[in-house]
Amino acid sequence: MTEHAPQIAKVGKLAPNFEVEVATGTGEFKEVKLSDYSGKWLVLFFYPLDFTFVCPTEITGFSKRYEEFTALNADVLGGSTDSVHAHKAWLKDLGELKFHLFSDMNRSMSSDYNVLIEDKGIALRGTFIIDPDGILRYALYHDLGVGRSVDETLRVLKALQTGELCPVGWNTGDKTLGKA
Repeated sequence: MTEHAPQIAKVGKLAPNFEVEVATGTGEFKEVKLSDYSGKWLVLFFYPLDFTFVCPTEITGFSKRYEEFTALNADVLGGSTDSVHAHKAWLKDLGELKFHLFSDMNRSMSSDYNVLIEDKGIALRGTFIIDPDGILRYALYHDLGVGRSVDETLRVLKALQTGELCPVGWNTGDKTLGKA
């Protein structure tokens, strides 16, 4: 077995590469890699575990708003250190999703994106936005007990897509501060 050479996620640099197995929104299995999303924005998010309390609110929240992401030339990919089989079983409770759930059982992806809680073997809640050229443009990390905001993720994605300086609270239609 080859040793995983860790990559470190840094905003403004190439996003750490990944190749993972996913459970599709309908429960089928397939492989995806970062290059599959080349030419579009990717919202990548990590959550701690399947069959927990906060995670389903986030996952179904992203699924309900998925068309808003695709309208912005973006895709969504979420996942945890659970197996694709656990994801598939959980989909029976969650219902069909409009995006894939990745499995990071070897924890290399969680490590590369610096969300791994090593002593627990699970991921923090981490949200990343990767641009169409594979550059990491946004990274947000927070504790396990609080769900993230899909509204804020969409707002940041739209702000990044302007290519301009956007003040606090900026929303579509607001003035920017000019070129970055």
